[in-house]
Amino acid sequence: MQLTPSSAAASPRLAQRLAERILAELRAGALRQGTHIAEQALADRLKVSRSPVREALALLAGSGVVERRPNRGFFLACDAAALPAPAAAEPELEPAEALYQRLVEDRLAGALPPRVSERALARRYAVARGRLLAVLARAEAEGWAERLPGRGWHFPPVIDSREAYTAGYRYRLIIEPAAMLEPGFRPDPAVYRRLRAEQEALLGGAVHRLPRAGLFAVTSGFHEALIGLAGNPLLLEGLRRVNRLRRLVEYRLYGDTDRLARMTADHLRILDLLEQDEREAAAGLMRAHLHRSYAARAGAFGGSAGATGGDATDCILDLHKSS
Repeated sequence: MQLTPSSAAASPRLAQRLAERILAELRAGALRQGTHIAEQALADRLKVSRSPVREALALLAGSGVVERRPNRGFFLACDAAALPAPAAAEPELEPAEALYQRLVEDRLAGALPPRVSERALARRYAVARGRLLAVLARAEAEGWAERLPGRGWHFPPVIDSREAYTAGYRYRLIIEPAAMLEPGFRPDPAVYRRLRAEQEALLGGAVHRLPRAGLFAVTSGFHEALIGLAGNPLLLEGLRRVNRLRRLVEYRLYGDTDRLARMTADHLRILDLLEQDEREAAAGLMRAHLHRSYAARAGAFGGSAGATGGDATDCILDLHKSS
């Protein structure tokens, strides 16, 4: 597992936002068909690395704005005057939530250095220090930002690669089903009622209304609450650490609300079994649920499963076969 500052692909939202800004620049520049689009110059002006710029240009190539020429880069496909007008803007998020999402996207895209000053962040996002600090405090509470002495911030490593994501799920496969079979596991009807109400609310429509951070809080909270019943604080802390590390990449993967509804149905069946004191069956369903959850998400990373070869789903299934 390699937990290093991100070299992964930019998030779709970031790439789309950059594509819109690049299109606006091209339209304003009165450029001619065939003009070479310099990636580094765009990256410098947009204050991002070349990787998200390249992905944004790939989006523009897909819509016919630019064309990609092998080993030469991107070139304007038509005169700037003939370029399409930008699409109508989506309804804007609340300023604090919009800033939070930009920070998340930039962290995943590797656009933020591990250590940075508040002044540099305020300048990057063009916001007042008070608004910036409120968002940074939220990131700190969630475990993916740390305040440094003075007015600096540290962004520690997070799960941002397929290999690290697979390792996180393999760890969860070891501890979560086993926790239900621990001698110290103590059923708690009040916890079960709370979790059931939360999961039923998701199926009742909240899955379409909650922001991704809210969805993550509910779904990860379900797993933490159950492992907490095992009576072993080390198991709970281990799961919380994995959840802190995977939080940001999960935001990127939470767009499929139909899949989330299926995962929520699994949660409710697990609760049914626990309330019937069928812990062996509940542990088996938890194991199957984690397999399905991983298989539904891992493809979003693309590429191969890593040095072990084969598909990433096989990699995680092998854990159960060899146990």
